[in-house]
Amino acid sequence: MYQHLLVTVKPERDLNRRAVRRDNWWLFGETAPAFRDYAADLPRYIATVETSKHRVFQFLNSDILPDNMLVCIGLDDNHALGVLSSRASVVWALAAGGWLGVGNDPRYSKSKVFDPFPFPDATPEQRHAIGDLAEELDATRKEVLAEHSDLTLTGLYNLREKLVKGEPFTEAEQDQRRRGRIDIIAELHDRIDAAVADAYGWPHDLTDEQIVERLVALNAERHAEEQQGKVRWLRPDYQIARAGLTQLPTRGKAEQIEALLPEAKAKKPAFPRDAIGQTAAVLADLRGGGTLRAGEIAARYSQGRTPHRRDARRAGAARPCRRGRRPLSAAPRGLSRGQ
Repeated sequence: MYQHLLVTVKPERDLNRRAVRRDNWWLFGETAPAFRDYAADLPRYIATVETSKHRVFQFLNSDILPDNMLVCIGLDDNHALGVLSSRASVVWALAAGGWLGVGNDPRYSKSKVFDPFPFPDATPEQRHAIGDLAEELDATRKEVLAEHSDLTLTGLYNLREKLVKGEPFTEAEQDQRRRGRIDIIAELHDRIDAAVADAYGWPHDLTDEQIVERLVALNAERHAEEQQGKVRWLRPDYQIARAGLTQLPTRGKAEQIEALLPEAKAKKPAFPRDAIGQTAAVLADLRGGGTLRAGEIAARYSQGRTPHRRDARRAGAARPCRRGRRPLSAAPRGLSRGQ
């Protein structure tokens, strides 16, 4: 066996640009140390397929080691699952993520979708309500799939899509609809959407575009909060220690946090490539005092003046811009892994 690996595998791995692959050439794959670190003390974690027709989140037991096609999030509370399963999260993912495959399926990118997504500032009662609904949704789907080997998660959501659109079902689909509890799954999603909208303080009848606009604005507000030392950690017991903090400053400016986060000040941030990220970045730069033109905003990013034209379209090159700072994005950092 070793002879076979030495002859057939090592020559190819010797050409790999990544040192970890060259040095450990005999290993089939990497051990995903980041995932093992943040999932070590959790009984379960949240996962979603990286590229999928339907954006579905579910709990997986911590003893399940995922492959590279899953985006895994190091949170085990059902409130987080409910928020991520909501319409607000899904339309954000569609707007900020990419597309891939023959069917041009949506792609969930950790850095573009999860990291900048602003969770609602829910009350304990709202968190409990959202969590209970998410727990019921997750349990219902798992029970259905365990009872009926011919049904799949994708199939369930194909039927839910037809139900929501009011399209007719074939006789076979009616049988799957009954056994798959499609109406119950659809109702649970509707109730989660309403509960999450209440947590955001939004009306229930917003369009997809209005939801994205509000999330972009909320993202900018959270950036401003971080400048004053207020970070909404999703998992503080893990994140604060990982960031090298002994405690979180409750007052002060962004520099206080940056001094405790070496990775945040090591280099200039990259200007986002997606429209939502670009808009949120410029909104953050428009906050504060002083004047700053589009070219000056662009110079604050790692690409130099490359984003100048994109800045100009969003901020207006001829108008003075209000000075701000890029967000630290500390809240979600280190909680998810995607390939």
